[in-house]
Amino acid sequence: MPDDAGFRLDATRAKAKVRAMAQTLGRRGLMTAGGAVALVLLAIWGGNWFFLTDAGALPLNLAGVQDLTAYALAVRSALRKHRVTGSGGAEIDHIELMGPAQTHGNSGRNFVLCPGGAYDRSPCGTGTSAKLACLAADGKLAEGERWLQESVVGSVFEGRYRLEGDQLLPSIRGQAHVVAETTLLLDRRDPFCWGLE
Repeated sequence: MPDDAGFRLDATRAKAKVRAMAQTLGRRGLMTAGGAVALVLLAIWGGNWFFLTDAGALPLNLAGVQDLTAYALAVRSALRKHRVTGSGGAEIDHIELMGPAQTHGNSGRNFVLCPGGAYDRSPCGTGTSAKLACLAADGKLAEGERWLQESVVGSVFEGRYRLEGDQLLPSIRGQAHVVAETTLLLDRRDPFCWGLE
């Protein structure tokens, strides 16, 4: 696939690089959930609305997925209850819990809850892009500097960003493996060839 499409795959080396869409930092502040939990509100738009917050004492590992999911669902519920939204009332449907890296040399670790209650086994490309935007806004990551983001299962994405005017443009690199090849057979005589209208 051509590089100008925003995606490059080298199947011989199982590597992929994606240039993600520009990130927009939303609102910041404090919110209380459950009467006792103070959350730092960090809403980011980069194709999806993300809420980034610290995982606290919850372990960011596969054994902790059930507790992480329950906490992230409670955060999402609190956002809805307090009517915390993205631009134009858009739902913040991705919750990213962050913490320190568990592997020496990496930069951070995350758990990303996606819409529907499933979690991302990767560090999440848009979630890592949102993290880069936060780090840049806080002056904690320079343009072009590498950030190694671990997922809750230990997979790693390498993220960097560049600035183009007032836009932050992230690029994410990670492993990619071909798991299937398929051929679609589209018969023009099939009245449902393109689905239901």
